[in-house]
Amino acid sequence: MKKALLVLAIVLGAVFFVCLQTNAGQAKKSPLDGTWEQTMTIKENKTNNEAAIREVIDSFADAFRARDVNGVMSVFAPEIVSFDIVPPLEAVGAETFVKHWQEFFEAYQGTLHVEFPDISITVGDDVAFSHCLLRVKGTMKTGQQTDWWLRWTACYRKTNGKWLIVHEQVSVPIDFRSGKAMLDLKP
Repeated sequence: MKKALLVLAIVLGAVFFVCLQTNAGQAKKSPLDGTWEQTMTIKENKTNNEAAIREVIDSFADAFRARDVNGVMSVFAPEIVSFDIVPPLEAVGAETFVKHWQEFFEAYQGTLHVEFPDISITVGDDVAFSHCLLRVKGTMKTGQQTDWWLRWTACYRKTNGKWLIVHEQVSVPIDFRSGKAMLDLKP
């Protein structure tokens, strides 16, 4: 009798497990209130996370164009590590990194243009990265016009449901003969 009950329990457990696997990502009835709910599939989760990353990038671009230091910093994690095109070689932490943005915006007058064409985003459940060629265009306070294409890679972490950039790298190629940055390259 004990053996039969054990076999029955194992079989019922296996059937329950198969039913759970079969219904993953499908509509099911809530055990609490009897309403129908939709569980999120892996593809839907990826699509939602990618859309959230695009919102972070769009928010960053809007703040950049407005020369809004606080808006720009709102997309970066407090522990940001940045390998930027300006010295030093790395900026660690928001308190250090904010100085880059203050100095950058102070160097320009008027409208700034930024674009992220053909951005590639790879997402997981709580980490993601993006990379693209980034275009920055404007007029410096010296009167010099800039129109730079830079390489940009950003790494994101999702904490408490919010995506923030935890690492970024901005770079330009250099001419090995002259040792100078090549800021006139176009894609």
